[in-house]
Amino acid sequence: MQIGNEQETFSAKLVDKKRMQPSYFIGVDIGTQGARVVLVNQNGIMVGSKEESFPLNNQSREEQSPELWWSSCLTSLRALCYELKPVIDLSHVRAIAVTSTSGTIIPLDKSNRPLHAAIMYSDPRSVQEARLCKAAASTSGSMGFTAFNASCGLSKMVWFVNNFPEKASQLGMFIHAADYITGQLSGNFKVTDYTNALKSGYDIVQLQWPDFITKALPIKPEWLQEVVPTGVSVGCLKSELAEQLGLSDKIIITAGVTDGCASQVASGAVKPGDWNTTIGTTLVIKGVTAKEVKDPTGVLYCHRHPEGYWMPGGASNTGADWVSRLFGQSDLNEINAAAAKLIPTGLLAWPLLQQGERFPFVAPDAQGFAPEELSEAELFTAYMEGVAYIERYAYERIQMLSGETIHQVYTAGGASNSDAWLTIRSNVLGVPVYKMQSVSGAAGAAILAASKTYYTSLSEAAGNMVQVQKIETPDKDLVDQYDQTYTQFINTLKLKGYIPE
Repeated sequence: MQIGNEQETFSAKLVDKKRMQPSYFIGVDIGTQGARVVLVNQNGIMVGSKEESFPLNNQSREEQSPELWWSSCLTSLRALCYELKPVIDLSHVRAIAVTSTSGTIIPLDKSNRPLHAAIMYSDPRSVQEARLCKAAASTSGSMGFTAFNASCGLSKMVWFVNNFPEKASQLGMFIHAADYITGQLSGNFKVTDYTNALKSGYDIVQLQWPDFITKALPIKPEWLQEVVPTGVSVGCLKSELAEQLGLSDKIIITAGVTDGCASQVASGAVKPGDWNTTIGTTLVIKGVTAKEVKDPTGVLYCHRHPEGYWMPGGASNTGADWVSRLFGQSDLNEINAAAAKLIPTGLLAWPLLQQGERFPFVAPDAQGFAPEELSEAELFTAYMEGVAYIERYAYERIQMLSGETIHQVYTAGGASNSDAWLTIRSNVLGVPVYKMQSVSGAAGAAILAASKTYYTSLSEAAGNMVQVQKIETPDKDLVDQYDQTYTQFINTLKLKGYIPE
């Protein structure tokens, strides 16, 4: 017993000594337009970053070169390590994690080389295969993800097999975009994580690939990856890469995460009851619940949290794309200052630039609207309010489906840089809105890398590595005024037939 205590004391001293040293973590984000790498310390402070854009063409939304992704990633890693070598001790870099687009698929041959270009999440060619996947899942009675569409990984696997049957004998396995970079770093291509596997059909409730995938669809079991919790170790940095980069070959490479979930991690919304809204090109809402949230319409779906919780969310066609497309030539600082003096406008406007909405309700015929003959500042302000009304409706549906109350919202994305928009959203939602310091996907990946290698959980890592930049709290008079206009906005959507009575 005494020996055991001495060993425990010695181990504790080693941990304390390790904690006194600086530790660093690298996050890699392979986006649609480029690769970005960041290095942060154990407190979430960004020490350095590098990025490289991809040469894009008209086919880039359908297919991209995974070899080019890796080349850009490696170039950025070399530049980052070269720049930081005189500044920090690179031997204190402990782990690397990768994030990338959800739903992108790469067929590999049996030597882990791409057998075809990456089939992008935004490639619409697998519409028919998506219907087959959805029908097979529904017929099987699967309790897992069944809302397959053309942006899902499983649809793209079936599309590849149907369109390139001559390559089936060479096919080793299908992997996801983040897995390709993780494989290049570690040599392990066989493992993926809960978030990437969801739209490839993996059942995150039963934690297995459901039978309908291999019995009702032309997919072989050996083409599917092993699935592990997000952020667990899948190997160490390959020795030859470690030597090139001046890093240790003891650096842990962890299972990756989808880009949407990485942004959620970067916002700090990782504990039950936490919710995050990212408003960039689109409005994306993600949160954490203790129980799985089931939406009979399939609009809201859940990822699996690495600590066993659930991560429900969805992405809208409404967002902030209208800012650059309609007000790109305007002075945004000036127009935001004018907007702050106009709220609440009492106007009803919805900046949906394309036909159709997908979240928080499905309305294929939906079209945006706005009053005529408004000044530039009035229209800008009314559009910000319209996005906030869509955000509130989403949270009301989430509360109805989950039975949980939303107490505050973390936020990220370009829209969070507008103080006027933060004020509008806090008062439309009626809760505090927390703007976070660093909310990039790469930063989220770096936090994930630390979650099991330095901290004991994702919650602990986010609690220590995420900083709040600003808190916007609601004002009762404004809340009351926005309540009235929100009711009018929702009634307008009902009258147009976009949402049910």
